[in-house]
Amino acid sequence: MEMEQEKMTMNKELSPDAAAYCCSACHGDETWSYNHPIRGRAKSRSLSASPALGSTKEFRRTRSLHGPCPVTTFGPKACVLQNPQTIMHIQDPASQRLTWNKSPKSVLVIKKMRDASLLQPFKELCTHLMEENNMIVYVEKKVLEDPAIASDESFGAVKKKFCTFREDYDDISNQIDFIICLGGDGTLLYASSLFQGSVPPVMAFHLGSLGFLTPFSFENFQSQVTQVIEGNAAVVLRSRLKVRVVKELRGKKTAVHNGLGENGSQAAGLDMDVGKQTMQYQVLNEVVIDRGPSSYLSNVDVYLDGHLITTVQGDGVIVSTPTGSTAYAAAAGASMIHPNVPAIMITPICPHSLSFRPIVVPAGVELKIMLSPEARNTAWVSFDGRKRQEIRHGDSISITTSCYPLPSICVRDPVSDWFESLAQCLHWNVRKKQAHFEEEEEEEEG
Repeated sequence: MEMEQEKMTMNKELSPDAAAYCCSACHGDETWSYNHPIRGRAKSRSLSASPALGSTKEFRRTRSLHGPCPVTTFGPKACVLQNPQTIMHIQDPASQRLTWNKSPKSVLVIKKMRDASLLQPFKELCTHLMEENNMIVYVEKKVLEDPAIASDESFGAVKKKFCTFREDYDDISNQIDFIICLGGDGTLLYASSLFQGSVPPVMAFHLGSLGFLTPFSFENFQSQVTQVIEGNAAVVLRSRLKVRVVKELRGKKTAVHNGLGENGSQAAGLDMDVGKQTMQYQVLNEVVIDRGPSSYLSNVDVYLDGHLITTVQGDGVIVSTPTGSTAYAAAAGASMIHPNVPAIMITPICPHSLSFRPIVVPAGVELKIMLSPEARNTAWVSFDGRKRQEIRHGDSISITTSCYPLPSICVRDPVSDWFESLAQCLHWNVRKKQAHFEEEEEEEEG
C-alpha cells in the first residue's frame, strides 16, 4: 500500500513536459513516462544463461546491454537532459542489422590499383553484378585504363556498361546504393574519402596484404553479395572524424575544380575578408600531425573544447577513431578500441617525456591543434595518409566526431569479426601455453 502511495506521489511531481519516451536501443524495454517514472524492466534483466556443457546451441543475447540510452533515468527523480545535438548512442552491437528502404540498383566497385592478381576477381564480380543482379556498376575511370582490362576482348561487352567517374572532379555521392571493395584496408579508406557526407554500406573483400578492415573472403562472393542485396547482414558503424583546417592566406592562389580545392577536399572555401582558407575532410582512421622533414621536435598545442590540455613535444601526435586505434596508433603504443565505442584517441608519437601516455576522450568533444608560439619549425598533417600539407603559425586543425559514420558490412557480427581480425591479422595475445604439472610432481608437492 505504501509503495502505491509513493508511486502516485512521484507521478504528481513529474512536470507536464515529461512526455513518454521509449528507448529504441533497448527495444522498448525501458520507458519513462507519467505512469512509469522509473525503469520498467521484466523480472530478468541479465544476459541469457550460458548453454550447458556439450550443448551445440549458440549463445545469443536475449535483450540488449545497459548502455546509455536516449533517455536514461537514475532513481525515481533524476534523468539525463535530452540533447538534440547528440551525435551517437551506445547500442548493443548484436542489434545492428542492414536493411534497405528500396532494393539497391547501383554499386560502386573499388579495386586496388597496380595489382594484376585482382583483375580476374574484378571481372568475375562485375559480370555477376551486371548479368545476374542487373546492377548499375560504377568504377573509377583509371581502372578501365589498365592495359590488361583495355586489351581483354572477352570483357568488352561488360566494359561498355560501366559508369565511370574521376576522383576530385565527379560527385557520385547521391548515385551509389552500396560499395564493394577488392583489396586491403587502403581500399576501404579510399572509399571513405570519396564520400564527404553520408556513406553507403561497404562490403570489403580481403584481397590485399593485411585486411584488418576487410572481413569477406572472395571464394563465395556470389552468395555473400546476394545476402547483402537482400538485406540479410550485420553492420558495424565505424565513426569518422570531421576535420576542419583553417589556414592563413600567404599570397598563394588556390585552384578550384568542381567545388574541390587543391587537396581534393569538399566544402573548401575562401574568406577573403579575414584572409583565411578553410578545408574540411572526413577521416576514417586518423589525423597525423608530425614534424615532417625538420630535425627539430614538433611543438604543438592541443585544446579540448577551448581549453589547453597539453603541448606535444616529440615527433608528433595522432588523433584517431576507434577504427584507427588498430593502425598507426597501435604502433605508437595506444590501446585497441572496438569500433562501437564512441571515443577519440590522442596518441603522442615518440614524445620527449616519460609520462605522456595515450588518452581516450569522449566522442562529442572538439579538439583544436595549433603550432605553439615557441615552435622552431612548422608541422605537417595528413588525413588517413593522404592530402599531406604543411601547417604554419596561425593555422589551426579542428577535430570532432562526424555525424556521418561508415557502415561496414560484417561477415558474422561486429564483435566476432573484430576479434577474428585481432587474432588473424595482428596475432593478438599469441603465446606458447604454459605446461601443466605432471601428476607425480603434484603428488610430491601434496
